[in-house]
Amino acid sequence: MTQKETKKIPKGDFREGVVEENFLTLHNDDVHTFDYVIDALIDICNHEYEQATQCTMLVHYKGKCDVKKGTFDALKPLKDALIERELNATID
Repeated sequence: MTQKETKKIPKGDFREGVVEENFLTLHNDDVHTFDYVIDALIDICNHEYEQATQCTMLVHYKGKCDVKKGTFDALKPLKDALIERELNATID
């Protein structure tokens, strides 16, 4: 799930072509509490509580988790907001 995906847009659509989709990945740290990370995912990524909790558990146990998929331009402000909260995030 960490590989970039491409999505074809139907012919005749004004956005004709291929759109590259990226993943916003949250990485584990040993500093922040589960509640802090859950609240950040709810506030910044518009996750529901259950989704934020699952992502937080994956980050804790697997080291990272893709928390959002989209274009680079859509993900950049979310990444910046997570970093402002001192969380480790990348766009892959």
